[in-house]
Amino acid sequence: MRDEFAALVSNRTWELVPRPPCANLISGKWVFRHKTRADGSLERYKARRVVRVFRQRPDVDYGETFSPVVKPATIRTILTIAASRSWPVHQLDVKNAFLHGTLQKEVYFLQPAGFVDETKPDHVCRLAKSLYGLKQAPRAWFLRFASFVTSIGFRATRSDSSLFLYNNGPDAAFLLLYVDDIVLTASSPALLQRIVSELT
Repeated sequence: MRDEFAALVSNRTWELVPRPPCANLISGKWVFRHKTRADGSLERYKARRVVRVFRQRPDVDYGETFSPVVKPATIRTILTIAASRSWPVHQLDVKNAFLHGTLQKEVYFLQPAGFVDETKPDHVCRLAKSLYGLKQAPRAWFLRFASFVTSIGFRATRSDSSLFLYNNGPDAAFLLLYVDDIVLTASSPALLQRIVSELT
């Protein structure tokens, strides 16, 4: 729990503020899991802070929640193009993707039990970034990711908003996004490696 809490603080997930008088305060809980190795032995325990979403109110705590994912037909088409052109293909998984999304609406969250700031015990957390369980977390992540890949030269396609195209002279690349999984293919191994290094 300490590691997860420290990661949330270092990520500047929230700011402690005095409780606004009419704010809808959302509570959370710790979810505990364990990760096992391939042989079934215990690798480590994991703790994750999640929001109790049933407390979120539409138009108060969140607006639009839709987040696109790449279409299966698009995946098949791009992999067929990559195979026919002998392009390298690379897969990436974005760790803690939902924690990187920036929120559009103000959301207030109770300080986690056991981690209440002793100098500000009556303050609440005003979320700046998403937490697991927020209704708008997938959309916030997608919008942040789309903005980033656009800044490095990709553009979203009209046919599928989770397919991003890079085109610069002879260099071309396709990037597919399915929630927090990325499939990337490029016209050369050097271009592929350059894009991977920009994404990681």
